[in-house]
Amino acid sequence: MQLRRILPLAGVSSLALATALYAQETAPGTSGGTLVLNPITLVADGQENVEATGGVVVSAEDIEALQPADVSELFARDSAITVSGGAGPAKRIHVFGLEQSNLAVTVDGVPQGPTSWHHTGSNVIDPAFLKSVEVEAGAAAADSGFGAAAGAVRYETVGAKDLLADGKTQGGRVGLSYGSNGRGLSASLAGYGVYGGFDWFAMIHGTSGDNYESGDGLEVDGSEPAVRGALVKLGYEFDTHRVELAYDRAEDDADRTIKMNMDLYPTSPERPVDREVYPLKITRNTLTLKYSSTAPTDAWDPEAMLFVSNNKYERPNYALDRTNGDMNLENQTIGGKLQNTYTLGQGTITAGVDWAYDDYDIDNYGDTDRRRWSLETMQIGAFVQGRFEFDNGIDLSTGLRLDHHRFTDWNGGKHNDTGASVNGTVSYEFAEGYEVFAGASHTWLGHTFGEYALLHARTADLYVADDYKTSSARNVKLGLNVDQDNWTGNLTFFDTRLKDMGELQYPEDAPYYLDNVEEYRSKGFTLQAAYSWGSGRVGGSFTKADVTQDGEDRLPNGGTAVPVGKVATLYVDQELAQYNAKVGATVEWADKLSGDYLTEAGFSEAPSYTILNLYGEWRPANYENVVVHLGVDNVFDRNYSERSSYVQYDARGVMPLYAPGRTVTLGLKMDF
Repeated sequence: MQLRRILPLAGVSSLALATALYAQETAPGTSGGTLVLNPITLVADGQENVEATGGVVVSAEDIEALQPADVSELFARDSAITVSGGAGPAKRIHVFGLEQSNLAVTVDGVPQGPTSWHHTGSNVIDPAFLKSVEVEAGAAAADSGFGAAAGAVRYETVGAKDLLADGKTQGGRVGLSYGSNGRGLSASLAGYGVYGGFDWFAMIHGTSGDNYESGDGLEVDGSEPAVRGALVKLGYEFDTHRVELAYDRAEDDADRTIKMNMDLYPTSPERPVDREVYPLKITRNTLTLKYSSTAPTDAWDPEAMLFVSNNKYERPNYALDRTNGDMNLENQTIGGKLQNTYTLGQGTITAGVDWAYDDYDIDNYGDTDRRRWSLETMQIGAFVQGRFEFDNGIDLSTGLRLDHHRFTDWNGGKHNDTGASVNGTVSYEFAEGYEVFAGASHTWLGHTFGEYALLHARTADLYVADDYKTSSARNVKLGLNVDQDNWTGNLTFFDTRLKDMGELQYPEDAPYYLDNVEEYRSKGFTLQAAYSWGSGRVGGSFTKADVTQDGEDRLPNGGTAVPVGKVATLYVDQELAQYNAKVGATVEWADKLSGDYLTEAGFSEAPSYTILNLYGEWRPANYENVVVHLGVDNVFDRNYSERSSYVQYDARGVMPLYAPGRTVTLGLKMDF
């Protein structure tokens, strides 16, 4: 382990933390300032605002208005996040061009495993169960979790107290929708309530549809919606304690193409392509036990969590005597977290420990000379993060992590190391409502190994290089926040570097091996703004990201990093009180991806596109518990492939995986 390069940063972070503590002691009784609705400021009331440093928040209000059917629709209003197209299991989430596996991803605080294979999507949750999403892009806090190379994504699911009407002790919700263009039927049922110290929540959701068609009428094989899910939460409060047990299950079971992130077409008799669909079942099961205090004090505000999760990818042996995606994958995880938050005069300090053990198993049906493969990782870490706001206009968020990581490879080799991470972001309000900020982080990632599903096509001579080492990331941010009454804005410049990431190497005429690769980098800027007039709002964002590896522009072929270029969004929402209605629109725009680096590598240019989505909702005057929702996506039936998708690559017969054409969805929700 080499600590020399991070010690200067650690010294700065420790000095900042000590300075903050000194400021608490020398300025007792001061207040943190006036809070306003959704302030764009670094720290408010001891809480950090990810939007203040170029991050993204998808609120409960956003989810209720958009009624997203998948993650493409969930992040449609945020240019910092791009989602590749295709069926639900194929969708990959990228933040500033870096795939979600490079961020610390959690669902209700439970860490999510890495993306298994570049032909499948990122591990995500069904939007039907979501309450909100936070995306902390770039320099993530120490308590965001292990492996926050390029930030953190925090999904939070809905619960009983989120849906119960005032004065009621029990309730329920039923949802039903039907959409054109293969969207089909979606149905959900939820029940929830409180009794004494108990509260409970149970919800099921399912979809059934057909393959969709692109704007040009091309049927996209294997794209039918087939999500099934369930979420159960049981809580009990006694004295000053709260205990919650939760179970979350998600399943997608349908016939899918072999390589779901691309549309393959044969280019010559010498290179046949299998365009058939085959059964694929993807499941995720998570059991979580949490503890918290219902009467926290300044010195005692604990949180504890234990979790067990299981992720499976199951396909039959359809490719006899060869490998072509026919495999079974299983990732099992057990872990936990224990932390306490200390409240001081003008901020908070959160300190704790977290750990996780992961087991990965791959079965390729014996299509190579080694059928079964297994990997193991073990991580344990300690962290501290301080968040402060001072009367002189300075806000500060800074923290440290120390992690030990053990990786046991497929040949039984053990790789152990310990590393430290440090982050710090400071802002200064130089005029009322105007704030500048700067932040940096060094994140130690332990031993990374890329997509473990790649082992299904490898032979028994696969090995780990002697000089294989741990990975790390560095982030730098600076920018400006504006918070003026009914309008807000943010400009963030970012520079993220992923160093020594572990990936399989494929030399000619020699055995393949695992080793570290050249540096990935994403740099650019993102701009966000919003204006509200009480009954409505308008907002938008613009992101420009240059994504490279070893200084060369990344090609649009999936994987850890993809080109982004220029992307923008614009949205508007308006309440029509006299009609008990609300209407809104979202515009998505992406600039053309072009250049010699594409054509010389055999790729076609990715055309620019502009997409308009509309929605409206109505509550009948005499039935306030009923909401009718109408959505029209891709209003003008454009033919396009979403940014960060694979583009045309004639050498391998790859065509773009086009997004759905015009899709009309009518839905009904009723609370009782």
